[in-house]
Amino acid sequence: MLEPASENKDFLSPVVTANGSGTFPWWVRMIVVLGALLMTAGAMIALVHPALLVSPHDEINGAVHIYAGYLAARNFGLALMLVAAMSFRSRGTLNTSMLLTALIQMLDAGIDCVEGRWAVVPGVIIFGLLFLVGAARLSGSPFWKTAAWRQDP
Repeated sequence: MLEPASENKDFLSPVVTANGSGTFPWWVRMIVVLGALLMTAGAMIALVHPALLVSPHDEINGAVHIYAGYLAARNFGLALMLVAAMSFRSRGTLNTSMLLTALIQMLDAGIDCVEGRWAVVPGVIIFGLLFLVGAARLSGSPFWKTAAWRQDP
């Protein structure tokens, strides 16, 4: 049984009130807001000036603009879901959105490694790990346990 928010002292235990709605710790809210801002900034850069996303010598052509648009749509969608779930205090939706964001960041880091963009890899990995820790805090379990993926009544 989950403890009320006021009595819960464990860092990774979920915070749930008597009616089941969640209150989120300040650091989880900060991760979500900072992550949403960074993803929105990346989306805006992709739409307005995609040349900032590639090396100075890379050509910006129609294909780059198409994929920059996909990146912008992905980032805007994730940012919107994160902020909406937090605003509505939807613990399950926020947990899932944070897990998805973390997965995408880890895949991005892998692609960055393959393509030799070593300067951005640490930041992308840290960003992903922060989202994993936040999701673990919301669900009370790390992502590799089934309890992190389902919300039991």
